[in-house]
Amino acid sequence: MTAPAKRRATYADLQAVSPTLVAEIIDGDLVTHPRPLPRHGIAAMELGGELRAAFGRGPRGPGGWIFMPEPELHLGPDIVVPDLAGWRRERFAAMPETNRATPPPDWVCEIISPSTERYDRGTKRRIYARAGVPFMWLLDPRSRFLEAFTLVNASWLLGGTFEDQDEVRAPPFEAVAFPLGALWPFDAPPEDTPNDEPSEG
Repeated sequence: MTAPAKRRATYADLQAVSPTLVAEIIDGDLVTHPRPLPRHGIAAMELGGELRAAFGRGPRGPGGWIFMPEPELHLGPDIVVPDLAGWRRERFAAMPETNRATPPPDWVCEIISPSTERYDRGTKRRIYARAGVPFMWLLDPRSRFLEAFTLVNASWLLGGTFEDQDEVRAPPFEAVAFPLGALWPFDAPPEDTPNDEPSEG
């Protein structure tokens, strides 16, 4: 006896989810997870601020980008919500009038948390590649670690890794660097190594 076909989640299913949860449709399944913890949310806001200052309308860089937090991306049959996404301004002609952010972004960033890591590193990476998103960053505030990927021949190529207090300079935002440590303002910077030699004077 043939098993009944699995029912695919619909947009109505997604809209019925409590606003206290983030909801996505991934490979036909409705996937929900809690809103992020403060460490996660602060890192997202700080990263967005660094990029807007240089690549949005801010004064510190070349500009030319539009950034959105948690946009609802309709990528083929999948509906995904990255923590941050960016579009080159020439590809983002007008303000969307619905929840759908189109066209697919030029850059996405997923901020890793225990409830989302399996999807962020697995299924969602595949969905972004299939949609032709050129650049993807994975940021882990728990480990204070950033991975920057570039899409090459439909596969993700790791272009750089940054940790703790490193200066980040990675595509597509390599024109201006920023300190990774700025994304966790409540963590104290590492202390200077004490000098064992007596000071002069």
